[in-house]
Amino acid sequence: MAHGLLVMAMHLELTPALTATPSNPAHMPVTDAWRDPLGLMLESTGEGVFGVDLEGLCVFINPAGARLLGWTQQQVLGQNMHVLTHHAHADGTHYPLDDCPIYNAFRKGEPCRIDTEVFWRADGSSFPVAYSSYPVFDQGQVRGAVVTFADITERKRAEAALHQAKNELEQRVAERTQALETALQQVRELAAWSDAVREEERTRIAREVHDELGSLLVALKMDVGWLDKRLSEQEQRSALEAQSMREKMRGKCQNMGRLIENAVVNVGRIITDLRPSILDHQGLWGALEWQAQEFVQSAEQELKWCMEVNEQRVLPEPMAMAVFRIFQEMLSNVGRHAQARTVDVDIVEREDWLHLSVEDDGCGAEARAFESAQAYGVMGMRERARHFGGAIDIDSQLGRGTRMRLSMPLPSWEGAP
Repeated sequence: MAHGLLVMAMHLELTPALTATPSNPAHMPVTDAWRDPLGLMLESTGEGVFGVDLEGLCVFINPAGARLLGWTQQQVLGQNMHVLTHHAHADGTHYPLDDCPIYNAFRKGEPCRIDTEVFWRADGSSFPVAYSSYPVFDQGQVRGAVVTFADITERKRAEAALHQAKNELEQRVAERTQALETALQQVRELAAWSDAVREEERTRIAREVHDELGSLLVALKMDVGWLDKRLSEQEQRSALEAQSMREKMRGKCQNMGRLIENAVVNVGRIITDLRPSILDHQGLWGALEWQAQEFVQSAEQELKWCMEVNEQRVLPEPMAMAVFRIFQEMLSNVGRHAQARTVDVDIVEREDWLHLSVEDDGCGAEARAFESAQAYGVMGMRERARHFGGAIDIDSQLGRGTRMRLSMPLPSWEGAP
């Protein structure tokens, strides 16, 4: 076909009517047009097609090719096509003739298909092009080459957009992967911290049971043994000795009563640490106020208390426990770090949301302190809140105190008006 195009091109050179007026086929007899179907195809194709001889001079070009290059057909015929339209790379650097794949088609008989270069227009602008160059043989001799080319600007633009989208997607995937890995690491660290805290709490409770209750029970056992021994000797004593012994036994019983009271207090404290029974007795709202009062009395701080909730609303036990534990941790942070004089507690129910805030006038801290991977207390609060669809917000500045706020959606309530 390439040889046919070149032969046809020679024919077109000898038939200016076909070359000069391709856009006006109405003036050409239909029968003449169909006598040369290859010429008709060349004239009507949307891709650019041109042929060059052994010197690289254009021997024919179809209307689409001339239009893509910004020239007329007559202006291109006889021109060196490399010098005219392939003289520079996309960056404007010189394109040596010896490196041109188009010319290698008839110099070395090597066909090529290229889509990484540009052609230059008559106005000096360039466009990305996909072109093919095939040698034309006549009786075993190379006579020239036929080049087909197409403007692939839109394709390159689409490829660039696709490449950019791919890069953005890969970046987002990498960011999400990194975020997931970080979150997973934090969960692992939180779980390890929770286990460590649990073991520490078990150790503390075991120590208290051993040291406090154990010593109390040993003392009670010794007192009971003392009473048993003295009672067995009661008949052998005189009346005066018996009266004195009764006084001693009365004192011993009073001491045993005190030991029992201390044991009850310690048992109650240990039980409260394990599970605040006040939640069962007074409900969440009463338990929160009790905890706040207990804290400020122990820390010798002033409490500013405000609670605007419907105290008839009863939260599900897991949610109530989460709110209470979060509140305990907020107060614990104040006690450990704030060095505050005043604690402001604000508990508000608004539009089916619970907002609980603890604000102090202490030393404050930088924001990154609460985002640290070792801020397990804050991490634990956030995990508890997140489990029920809530969130923890922290606002703190050095020298200006800290404000921690829990926001949690409240479940629907049958007692709502």
